[in-house]
Amino acid sequence: MKGKYRKDFHLREFCLTSNHTKFAPCLAPNRVMLIFVPAMYNLIKNFLFRYPPESIHHSVMRGMKTIYSLPLGKNILNAFCGVKTPGLEREIFGLTFSNPVGLAAGFDKDAKYIDELACLGFGFVEIGTVTPLPQPGNELPRLFRLPEDKALINRMGFNNEGAVAAAKRLQRKRSNIIVGGNIGKNKVTPNEEAVSDYEKCFHALYDVVDYFVVNVSSPNTPNLRALQEKEPLKQLLHHLQVLNAQKVKPKPILLKIAPDLTTEQLDDIIEIIKETKLAGIVATNTTISRAGLKTPAAEVNDIGAGGLSGLPVKKKATEVIRYIHTHSQGSIPIIAVGGIFTAEDAQEKLDAGASLVQVYTGFIYEGPTIVKKICAGLRTAGIH
Repeated sequence: MKGKYRKDFHLREFCLTSNHTKFAPCLAPNRVMLIFVPAMYNLIKNFLFRYPPESIHHSVMRGMKTIYSLPLGKNILNAFCGVKTPGLEREIFGLTFSNPVGLAAGFDKDAKYIDELACLGFGFVEIGTVTPLPQPGNELPRLFRLPEDKALINRMGFNNEGAVAAAKRLQRKRSNIIVGGNIGKNKVTPNEEAVSDYEKCFHALYDVVDYFVVNVSSPNTPNLRALQEKEPLKQLLHHLQVLNAQKVKPKPILLKIAPDLTTEQLDDIIEIIKETKLAGIVATNTTISRAGLKTPAAEVNDIGAGGLSGLPVKKKATEVIRYIHTHSQGSIPIIAVGGIFTAEDAQEKLDAGASLVQVYTGFIYEGPTIVKKICAGLRTAGIH
């Protein structure tokens, strides 16, 4: 966007997000809602952020599930947060997405809230990371807010109830939202046997997800990132594609990568994706870097290990996406993750070469109308 076009976009975004209700008369009711709900969420967020992140997450999601179960609950959620923005549909790796904004893995690990999240306007939801066997994850506390940076640090450790339990829940979902299955290995499984874990997850979820994401990039499972190295990664992805080819209707399989890879490693990733004919890449996971944070270093050090997500990852994720898109000549579909809070953030990723975007930390900080706001902004900017 340039010139008057960019100014017009900023003005509309200001109208959408401003707390100054004098702009309300010039807006349709749907846009008035985009002022009222975020303002209310900002008040509520100040209260929510007084409590431990993980416990309040579960409390809020149980509350949303209760609202959804009420006689008019689904209609209420749709009215406040649903997306009715035509023209943003897109077909990627054989799937038709109602809009390009999805929810990243890690938020609904066990597929407990798919129908409720569908009411919030997401074009797709990625569950997981799920593992073959249930596992508790790392010790508490393991999720931390950095409000000054609009960021989170997590060292969850693939806490989940197992692939079979997730599959049973997905069999009961009522919405037709696209669901991705993000799969990983159990902590106790050595890397030499990791292929077996991914295979078990693939079989368990095959009938209930629309696409798969192979997660070898989380920093919170010991030695997992070693699977991003060329030979073990090639072996893993080739094995899954062989299994996939045996199915009557193969599912798209994508690879989720870290933002901390060197250009040489990214070149290897591109080569492997092409060689194994994977459907695409999810870029990027959380970072182990702590560079450039506004939060005092002593506070960050006290938090300890974990993956950093949110605004500090934005630039690096965009650089990775642009590199992959450029050096693959645009031949690899990319789902962008990392620092997406606004329509402009989403547009930056799309301009860099992404086909779809996902939010996670932005959802926590911006609230339940984030998809509505991003889609409205993209539509105003003429993104197709």
